[in-house]
Amino acid sequence: MSEHTPASDPLVDGPHDPEHDPRASYALEPEYVAGLTRRLVSTTGRTVPHTSPLGGQPLAHVPQSSPADVAEAFERARRAQAVWARTPVEERAATMLRLHDLVLDRQAEIMDLVVLESGKARKDAYLEVAHIALTARYYGRTGPDHLATRRVPGIFPGLTRVEVNRLPKGVVGIISPWNYPFTMALCDGLPALVAGNAVVSKPDQQTVLTALLAAGLLDEAGFPADLWQVVTGGGPEIGGPVVEHADYICFTGSTTTGRTIARQCADRLIGCSLELGGKNPMLVLHDAAVERATEGAVRGAFPNSGQLCVSMERLYVADQVYDRFVERFVARTQALTLGASLDWEVDMGTLINQRQLETVQAHVDDAVAKGARVLAGGRARPDLAPYYFEPTILEGVSPDMECFGQETFGPVISLYRFHDEADAVARANEGSYGLNASIYSRDGARARELARGIRCGTVNINEPYGAAFGSMAAPMGGMRESGLGRRQGAEGILRYTETQSVGTQRGLSLGPAYGLSEERHAAVMTASLRLLKKLGRA
Repeated sequence: MSEHTPASDPLVDGPHDPEHDPRASYALEPEYVAGLTRRLVSTTGRTVPHTSPLGGQPLAHVPQSSPADVAEAFERARRAQAVWARTPVEERAATMLRLHDLVLDRQAEIMDLVVLESGKARKDAYLEVAHIALTARYYGRTGPDHLATRRVPGIFPGLTRVEVNRLPKGVVGIISPWNYPFTMALCDGLPALVAGNAVVSKPDQQTVLTALLAAGLLDEAGFPADLWQVVTGGGPEIGGPVVEHADYICFTGSTTTGRTIARQCADRLIGCSLELGGKNPMLVLHDAAVERATEGAVRGAFPNSGQLCVSMERLYVADQVYDRFVERFVARTQALTLGASLDWEVDMGTLINQRQLETVQAHVDDAVAKGARVLAGGRARPDLAPYYFEPTILEGVSPDMECFGQETFGPVISLYRFHDEADAVARANEGSYGLNASIYSRDGARARELARGIRCGTVNINEPYGAAFGSMAAPMGGMRESGLGRRQGAEGILRYTETQSVGTQRGLSLGPAYGLSEERHAAVMTASLRLLKKLGRA
């Protein structure tokens, strides 16, 4: 595998010569950090060191919020939301379209900060820019239609008028993860804004600077300053207060934490949407185009070093193409350019922290100790970055191994043969997760039919994840222990609204009229109901 080392960047305070140790300093310029952190609601006076996974050295010091700061953030957001909800939806949507252009204009700065905070390859950081631009454009264009008042049939045609309104929930709490810090900081909140809500965001501690940059872009696009608040701190200290004050919660993260948040929301009788863990399967059928399938397997298994909720961790390959597929898959994997830098040439960046590295290493060590074979990768690479682990392919993984059913969330994928497609679908459905799946076949119709039997929220044909996830009109989320609710599409914005039905009765009263007794009124109603059925009315 080829390797790559860091290059210079204008945001960074001090040089980092490619000839030197890759763990050179990536500290951000203090003025730049101060400009970002002014967006935080924080009165504690406490800061924590912020470390870049590229070099393992401090990137900045970030102020911390308290529960009192969370309460203040919600107070500010509520005041702003009361005004924003009265702003015509067309104006709210137009602001979203200005954000679209701003994100594309500022993409270099966004990518730099995403790479510095997360350690991912620059090409993976660009996908975050593209995804937010797509999200902003979609809801900027379609938001007014999704939120428009609908006429529905009344009890008596022509005499009863019924309308269904969509009203904002109020203030939405968004708790976002570190793995896609720009995308996850904004993508769930943008439709909430178009729907007339305010947002209080609690990004993960490790990528809070990217979330603050995102919040600043909202200000520049023209959203009211207090409409989007940012707080930061540890989950146990700050996450609970966010749930306590919110009118709705959107959470992306682990299934364990998701269960806790769901219980807290149930106690308060508020709604929530939860995108949780996954152990995503990819099926390569006997008629698959092998070259295309191996390209998809590499792109599906190792994006962001496997730290992607919809990435592939289980790969089921038909007997007829197994040997050819494995040969090409291993060769493609070994040809990846490895490194930790801000440059475009890197194919796969680093894991984000020591805990992720320890999990990946433990899963691989356990599998090897119990008889699995390493076909590619399999080792940490501290010479590239402190938490770097090579893209790894395992064969011979069995149910007694940790990586068989547990989510690794790293650059590790397990290979399995299958004999018939029904068996492959059954094995894809094993376990408790159901987030994303992929099927490769030249017969698209057959693959789409097989997809209906897979218990996952999204299934991609001849693509690992981008076809479904890249469609803003298609809802995205998990089944079973992979979560509740959906982002994107109509569901992605309507989750942030309350339905209100307004009925207007004209002319004839719905109660007894013209001196009719209750018995006679019931007989007239019965005759009317029979007539409406004959006329084909719903």
